[in-house]
Amino acid sequence: MADPEAVEALFDRDAGFPRLSADQLDLLAAAGERRTVDAGQVLFQAGDATYEFLAVVSGRVAIVEGLGTPTERVIGVHSEGRFLGELGLITGEPVYLSAVVREAGEVIALGRDVLQRVLVVNQQLGDLILSAYLARRALLIGLGTGLRLIGSPLSPQTRRAREFLTRNRIPHRLLDLDNDPGADGLLRGLGVGPRETPIVLSGSQILRNPSNVELADLLHLRTSASGDDVCDTVVVGAGPAGLGAAVYAASEGLATMLIDSVATGGQASTSSRIENYLGFPAGVSGSELAERAAIQAGRFGARIAVPDRAVGLGYEDGYHVIVLDGGKQVRARTVVLATGASYRRLGVAGLEHFEGGGVYYAATQVEAQMCAGDAVAIVGAGNSAGQAAIYLGARTRRVHLLVRGPDLAASMSRYLVDQIEEEPNIELRCRTEVVELHGERTLDGLTVVDKELAQSERLDARALFVFIGADPCTEWLDDQLVVDDHGFIVTGQDLRLTHLDPAGEGRDRPSLPLESSRPGIFAVGDVRAGSIKRVASAVGEGAMAVRLIHQYLAQLEGAVAV
Repeated sequence: MADPEAVEALFDRDAGFPRLSADQLDLLAAAGERRTVDAGQVLFQAGDATYEFLAVVSGRVAIVEGLGTPTERVIGVHSEGRFLGELGLITGEPVYLSAVVREAGEVIALGRDVLQRVLVVNQQLGDLILSAYLARRALLIGLGTGLRLIGSPLSPQTRRAREFLTRNRIPHRLLDLDNDPGADGLLRGLGVGPRETPIVLSGSQILRNPSNVELADLLHLRTSASGDDVCDTVVVGAGPAGLGAAVYAASEGLATMLIDSVATGGQASTSSRIENYLGFPAGVSGSELAERAAIQAGRFGARIAVPDRAVGLGYEDGYHVIVLDGGKQVRARTVVLATGASYRRLGVAGLEHFEGGGVYYAATQVEAQMCAGDAVAIVGAGNSAGQAAIYLGARTRRVHLLVRGPDLAASMSRYLVDQIEEEPNIELRCRTEVVELHGERTLDGLTVVDKELAQSERLDARALFVFIGADPCTEWLDDQLVVDDHGFIVTGQDLRLTHLDPAGEGRDRPSLPLESSRPGIFAVGDVRAGSIKRVASAVGEGAMAVRLIHQYLAQLEGAVAV
């Protein structure tokens, strides 16, 4: 076990572990309760569904992984002026680690609801605690602590569960059944058969081959939609555009529900660093941006239903109807469609065999850890590919950036091109395509062809990252709205008055900007025809849609009054 004093000294230099001033402690004490604590006392334990915010007045408290097990280890030590907990205390997730008093003293305790009221009233303290909690979440993910996911990385079910945990920024560790002998022994000790994998361990709870919904319920991520719900607006899709719409709608008093089939953040959450987003001169990771926005939307009262998949769109009794997988329905006066687009796949034989075992569509901390020390290849010439190249270039042995065109200038932001040119660990290969993948269970190389020289070459690459664009997620609309030849939703002035909406209302006015062929349904972000594929523009469209919703509702109420 680590030396507590050494761990504390290390954490003194970490931004995730600030010390509260005497005034801030007094403020918390006025809202909470002072308590004495004894050495050895367990303040909360991994897996606890609820726990309190605790600030240390005196004494020491250790944060422990695997409490009471042979693999127990100290993650951090809190002393005077520090506070316990991490992001789950804000979002309502169960706790992932245990807190044990090492040296008797005194703490200040606040319940979650009381804490949130204090943070709203005291912005400076709220910013300090939220920033620390975001940093701690990133630390836990980097350490690979939290939940334990046991299964084969080649299993589709294991890959699905891991993608869900990763996209939702849940700290976890994968115990590889194929290569970790301890994982197989752990399964036998738990009485779990191979066909029941993957399994997820959270404290004393065990889930056998859980669905995404079961994982969400375990982690308290899910505010399930109800058939009795009637909202002012339903936002379908929780990428930057959907999050922008949800934040602004909820903050302006609209009864708002945000629906997504996997996680908040959309494709932006898989970006390792967005450097051209307004207000973040040092850049911001897509996942952190999504976390902050989701917390913001929740604070304003938006209900977030994740994972819930929209499978149909209808119109009944004056309400738009969103049909969810499983048959539930949500009714709304207006709808914002922000479903984005899905990743395109390379047309290379055997690609599906390596997906999750060497072929990836995101370059997050999890993938970087899996590829550390190896050479990797990236296919794509857009900003997503450029961001991935910069991120992986600092974390892998070599990055081969493969581009079909003659250069990057036409499709990638200049700041990324400049960084790629200056990074010696990135090799840019233009006019190059992947023609073959190699490996048995996992990827161990690929063959590329230089189209200009008509020469093929095998590259040593243990991972292939694919960023070649995406197709709109509009199949579920089933011809309910007008789309262009590529499936993107047509809005605003691009619509002609001859396009009557399937709801039967017709339209005696020009479409509002961002409004689809059906009055009261708006499309924002990547799913909209003609959209600018940038995070900032997507957030802006989400905010703009809320202004248009107010305009639409005012017109609707005026028509009813007449």
